[in-house]
Amino acid sequence: MLNLSIVLEDSARKIPDATAVVFGDMRLPYSMIDTVASQVANLLVARGIGKGDKVALACPNVPYFPFVYFGILKAGAAVVPLNVLLQSREIAYHLDDSDAKALFCFEGTPELPLGERGKAGFEAAKGCEHFFVLPATPLATESAYGESIWAALGAMAGEFETVQTSPDDTAVVLYTSGTTGQPKGAELSHQNMLMNAMVSDKMFPGSEERDTYLGVLPLFHSFGQTVVMNAGFLRGATVVLMPRFEPGEALSLMASENVTFFAGVPTMYWGMLTKIHADGVEAPRSLRIAVAGGASSPVEVLKDFERTFGIGILEGYGLSETAPVASFNHADRPTKPGTIGTPIWGVEMKLIDGDWKTIEGEGPGEIAIRGHNVMKGYYGRPEATEEAIRDGWFRTGDIATRDADGYYAIIDRAKDMIIRGGFNVYPRELEEVLMTQEAVSLAAVVGVPHESHGEEIKAYVILVPGATITEDELIAWSRENMAAYKYPRLIEFRDSLPMTATGKILKRELR
Repeated sequence: MLNLSIVLEDSARKIPDATAVVFGDMRLPYSMIDTVASQVANLLVARGIGKGDKVALACPNVPYFPFVYFGILKAGAAVVPLNVLLQSREIAYHLDDSDAKALFCFEGTPELPLGERGKAGFEAAKGCEHFFVLPATPLATESAYGESIWAALGAMAGEFETVQTSPDDTAVVLYTSGTTGQPKGAELSHQNMLMNAMVSDKMFPGSEERDTYLGVLPLFHSFGQTVVMNAGFLRGATVVLMPRFEPGEALSLMASENVTFFAGVPTMYWGMLTKIHADGVEAPRSLRIAVAGGASSPVEVLKDFERTFGIGILEGYGLSETAPVASFNHADRPTKPGTIGTPIWGVEMKLIDGDWKTIEGEGPGEIAIRGHNVMKGYYGRPEATEEAIRDGWFRTGDIATRDADGYYAIIDRAKDMIIRGGFNVYPRELEEVLMTQEAVSLAAVVGVPHESHGEEIKAYVILVPGATITEDELIAWSRENMAAYKYPRLIEFRDSLPMTATGKILKRELR
């Protein structure tokens, strides 16, 4: 018997009155989160949903997320978290592809009409039978879109005996963003998810006081789910939920709630630092641990953060398929800025070539991962699973080097690599160099089609406020600082860059 819901249940038993979640003016204790999750489990069972079924959840970072997530797990079903930016056609695809029996959907806001999209997606899906609305107004029992969760929970008991699941039963189906073809559902077991939360918790030393986590990474994404919510609940910490990242608001929440633990993607760190320098905002002093993942942090951002906040950023690496954490700059060993550290406890990494052959020494090569964190496979896709996993090793599609101490450094996504005139060019390396130019605040480099070279190198650049540099001047500067085959021939200044809901720069939209 092993069920991921233990991370909530155990803390609810030990510290029932301690605050588990802060959202706006709401402070919800562990006992209440656990009680509502039990009601959700009772509701699912009453509707004929149980062990082995899939239940979808489309919800931003609001208290409904843990209520429903842990309720689904208690019932022995698997959670299918959906990106809140999906359109109705995409929601229908995910419901059909995962064989979801029910959808819990947040009503949304005028800016994010999730309820409307969810309802349309639910109606277009073939096998999904139940639609529950998570109303934007707390405790509202009616919704224009269908049955309100509060009306449905009205008659449900607040106790529930968690269904016995085995370590290898599916706990979560996480959809990969589908940059190549249709999104695929990575099937993660209770053991995958629980071990990853436990190892993540152990990696970051605790303090005398209870920790406070800022939960701004989307919980529907594996990074926020495992490292913030699941590891936070396991630790008995308080998780301050923030539905949308806004640098000023994040900084003021850190200060007012005495946040000790922050996990974010590099663009979030960049946004906070830009805000501090532009508006003279005070950097919060409560922060003990800062963790980055999701993409490689520019070294300039790492240096600036340490100067400004007085602590370093610990960089790690992982994927939805690895639950997600695979390697880290561990707090108890020397950290190497610009690297993704070494494999976490119980996990192995190696570099391979296109034919799965092991590459010795520095590489570069593609990262392959084996251990307790590797998914069972892609749901309903045996061919894709066979392509990705061999002898327990999962191939990531990320190209890296490895130094003599075993620290890995990501060069780039295999698919982001630019081939210009026969030379391999890694965009990330050029972005790092561009960001050392004092006028440049953020850069994204992509390959664009070119008649004779195959691809030409183009940089999209956000300038530091008030900076004066022309495109031609920046191209000339690049030519002096980069090899002739590498420097960007095309530069376009932008006020902002397209990003995913998780804050990664969307390169495919720039191409």
